[in-house]
Amino acid sequence: MTDLRARNRQATREAITTAALRLAVEQGPSGLALVRVNDIASAAGVSPRTYNNYFSSREEAICGGHADQSRRAGDALRARPAGEPLDVAVTEAMVGLFTDPEPDRAGLRMIMLTPELEGEALRAFSVGEASLAEAIAERTGETGLRPEVTAAAVVAAIRVAGRNWLAPAANRPFADVIRRALACVFSPDQTSR
Repeated sequence: MTDLRARNRQATREAITTAALRLAVEQGPSGLALVRVNDIASAAGVSPRTYNNYFSSREEAICGGHADQSRRAGDALRARPAGEPLDVAVTEAMVGLFTDPEPDRAGLRMIMLTPELEGEALRAFSVGEASLAEAIAERTGETGLRPEVTAAAVVAAIRVAGRNWLAPAANRPFADVIRRALACVFSPDQTSR
């Protein structure tokens, strides 16, 4: 019964975040203030009270799907083969996590480039940093700064990759941009290509 309850809670959370992001994209950055809790709740098929059980602000709801995705970073790394080198394992784990499916450009653009969402977007991307650091520590057997700094650099590289992928001139798949960004973390002397 607990698994069913957890799945139902996750489905409700996903419905709210999907509705919030869709409504925000429809209104555009200048109309973000027009996205109301009642509208989000109605679009998600829940009551405003249920909405408030999951999110404390519309910004949190709009960025919630990306926060949920980031929380899975440690699990994504743990799912990689044990003998795989750390740089390959982290890169492939992050590519799988953030590009399957490839993100919606309009939604990611709204989250990353709207000033009113900037703080929540940063939190959404960095929420998985601790779990990723733990997974790196487990994989390498190292403790202390190295796993934490590596995780922070990976999270920053994913954010930068997102901004670059959203640039008007970008015409590469997001997976390619993530791989190039993570190469800067793991092989900084080989990234001028």
